[in-house]
Amino acid sequence: MRVTRRRLRIAAYAVCVRDGEMLLARWVARDGSRRWTLPGGGMDAGEDPLDTVVREVGEETGYRVEMTALLGVHTNLVRHRRRFGRYRDFQALRLVYEGRIAGGELRPETGGSTDLAAWHPLDRVPELARVEVVDVGLELWRSRPPTGRI
Repeated sequence: MRVTRRRLRIAAYAVCVRDGEMLLARWVARDGSRRWTLPGGGMDAGEDPLDTVVREVGEETGYRVEMTALLGVHTNLVRHRRRFGRYRDFQALRLVYEGRIAGGELRPETGGSTDLAAWHPLDRVPELARVEVVDVGLELWRSRPPTGRI
C-alpha cells in the first residue's frame, strides 16, 4: 500500500452545556447535506488552540465564550483510496474544551461552514443528524477521563 499524500487538520471545539441543553452549530457539507457539530474549527497557522476555539465559537454562534477546562484530545485517521493503488491519509486532531457563555447573542454564521446555531436538550442530541465530534465531546464532558482520552 502506497500512501502518497498525508494531511493533518488540527481543530479545537467547545462543549457548552447550559440548563440541560447543548449548544451546536449546523455544518453544511459540500454536497449540501447538513449535520450538527460542536462549535469550533480549524486552527490557523501560528494560532493557539484556545484562541482558535474562542474565535470559532464566536463566528459560528455569536457568543463570547470562556473555556473552563480542557476535556480531552481526540484523533481520527481516515484512509482514502485513490487511483493506481495509491492512498491518501487524512488525520483529524481535535482538542475539546468545556466552554461557558460569557456574552453575545445567538445568531447563525454568515458565509462560513455552518448555517445555524441552536441549543438542544441533552436527551435529544442522540436523535439529531450529527457528526462524530458531538458524541466525542459529550462523552468527554460526561466522563472527564484523567488521560483526556475516551
